[in-house]
This record gives sequence, C-alpha cells and structure tokens, in this order.
Amino acid sequence: MKPLSPSSIRAPFARYSHGVELSPGHRLALCSGQLGIAADGTIPEGAREQADLCFANIAAILGEAGMTLKDIVRINAYVTERAHMRGYMESRDAHVGTPPPASTLMIVSGFTLPEFKVEIEVVAAAPERRRKPARTVTAPKF
Repeated sequence: MKPLSPSSIRAPFARYSHGVELSPGHRLALCSGQLGIAADGTIPEGAREQADLCFANIAAILGEAGMTLKDIVRINAYVTERAHMRGYMESRDAHVGTPPPASTLMIVSGFTLPEFKVEIEVVAAAPERRRKPARTVTAPKF
C-alpha cells in the first residue's frame, strides 16, 4: 500500500492517510460494519473496549481470507457521541499498520441497540496468493 498525501492539501488530523494506492496483483476483502459485541452477546461499556472488540471481530473475519489487521487499507467508523472519538481513535491506532489506512469517522445518532457506541467497517488488501505451478505429467509412450 502506498499512502497518498499531496503536499497541496492539509495533513491528516490524526493517524490516517488521505488516500492509499494498491499495486497490481492485490486481492480485496470487505468487512461489514462490526459492533462491539462478543460471541456470547456481552457488550462492553466503554467506547475503547467496544472498538477493541470490533477490531478483534474484524481480525477474525480477515483471518478467513488469510489477512490480518495490518492489511487494512480503508476504515469507515461510526461513533454515537463526540466523546467516544478518543476511545475509538486510541483503538484504531493500536490495531492498524503503517502506513495508516485511509479513514473516515462519523458521528451518528445510534445503532440497533442503545448500548452500542462504535461500529467499524474495513476494506483490506493483500497480495494475490501464489498458485502452485501445475504439475507436469508426461504421458507414457506406447
């Protein structure tokens, strides 16, 4: 991933890239928005804890594609209050790779349950998996 940060525009407000470019030969994984809910249904109270759980869920999804959180190239995140931005941003900065991905953070009025404070969706990219060369078998001569 190549970060795109033109000198003609203001630098990012936080640890993210204005844009990213992928080189040819990359495959993408797109994750639906993940909420801060554990497999057992528990929902942590704090925004940071919910964001950490969102990233843990995203890591599990990306793992299915043979990717990790370091492969994230784009984040869309949503918080329900300006006060939750800090917890989300601390979590994001702890979980994403370098260079940081392109990122958007929006304040929304709420989610499906009032306990949810954070939702995170991502796009990840990794090099194409190398295919094993076909095994050459010569036909027997008769």
